[in-house]
Amino acid sequence: MVGPRCLAGTGEGRSWGYREEGRAMALTQALTIGIDIGGTKVAAGVVDPEGNILDRLRRDTPTKDPKETEDAIAEVVHDLESRHDVIAVGIGAAGFVDGTRSSVLFAPHLAWRHEPLRDAVERRLGLPVVVENDANAAAWSEWRFGGGQGESHLVCVTLGTGIGGAILNDGALQRGKFGIAGEFGHMQVVPGGHRCECGNRGCWEQYASGNALTREARELALSGSPVAHNLLRAAEGDPRRINGPMVTELAKDGDPVAVELLEDVGRWLGIGLANLAAALDPGTFVIGGGVSDAGELLLAPAREAFKRTLTGRGFRPEARIVRAVLGPEAGMVGAADLAREEATWLRRVRVKTTAVTAKTAARGGRSTRLDRAARKSASRRTGMRAATSEGELQLEHTGDLQLDLPAEPQLNQTRRNQGEPEA
Repeated sequence: MVGPRCLAGTGEGRSWGYREEGRAMALTQALTIGIDIGGTKVAAGVVDPEGNILDRLRRDTPTKDPKETEDAIAEVVHDLESRHDVIAVGIGAAGFVDGTRSSVLFAPHLAWRHEPLRDAVERRLGLPVVVENDANAAAWSEWRFGGGQGESHLVCVTLGTGIGGAILNDGALQRGKFGIAGEFGHMQVVPGGHRCECGNRGCWEQYASGNALTREARELALSGSPVAHNLLRAAEGDPRRINGPMVTELAKDGDPVAVELLEDVGRWLGIGLANLAAALDPGTFVIGGGVSDAGELLLAPAREAFKRTLTGRGFRPEARIVRAVLGPEAGMVGAADLAREEATWLRRVRVKTTAVTAKTAARGGRSTRLDRAARKSASRRTGMRAATSEGELQLEHTGDLQLDLPAEPQLNQTRRNQGEPEA
């Protein structure tokens, strides 16, 4: 096997060793594990480089305690690792993930605050771990394998309990200065409107999410209006049992009230997308999450509202609005692929640093200015320090990992910005 194993330490002392054992395999073709953390479950899958899920497991997490979630993650990874040779683990988590992709700063639906998830899981697994916002992970997978393939400027919006989002430009996830870009669901669209779980009022996700659809349907049923009879019948007379999938199924069966409820959510979706288009100017919006199962019942009114409220309408190109194609497993697939990209980049640093070390040794230990520049460049891009000992290369983390590692186009852009040749 060729792959990283934890040598010692966590956080700023995070160290990884690579040892060649038998025939080397290309890390770009290696298997990784993707994990999707939900409010009540941990889902994991072994993913190949084409985005196919080869094996999967699920564990319930009845509490929101971080330690129980970490226990569930370790359990599913150990189980899958016993059947597959994997090199890294990617975790998709709802909430704000810091710029080093190591800690969950804020997760309103999990009640996590500054949770050092990466280090906690790495200690248990002995594998490199990447923690990514779940919407970023889903967007990455749609760009790589799904509805966003071939699009240079993509915005992904996921409609579930709330609204998540992600931005990709030229193959690079845009995380922002602090790593929390894309939290579109908490744009305020109705000042003083419905109370949001984040503590504010009038957030977009209070009007265009699965929770919004459920709330409006339940309120209609509770009002006693005779038009809600199909909703009540589907819920066996109990308005509290009404949920988003139930409304969607009724709408697909032609129930006019359910269709109207989805149209209302779609209109709010289109208004928000028009605001995002004014700020970000993407070529494509990919709409995912459970609510997107409604298909054109949701997207048709969204497109109409988008065109009606778009700044400069009629005088500018309009972004496409399409449905995501990878479904609820997009986050799992994306997290696994991002973990593979990071492991591959670490290997590239290993090869480059080994070559520089060999050249220096051939000169009797005297490094040239070019050698020193190469080491400095690698260190600057990766935040890692490299050293060799007895045929093993150790990559020791010496600071916050600032690079967006996922995509070669992004790395080439970094090189161009620094005046270096592309790979």
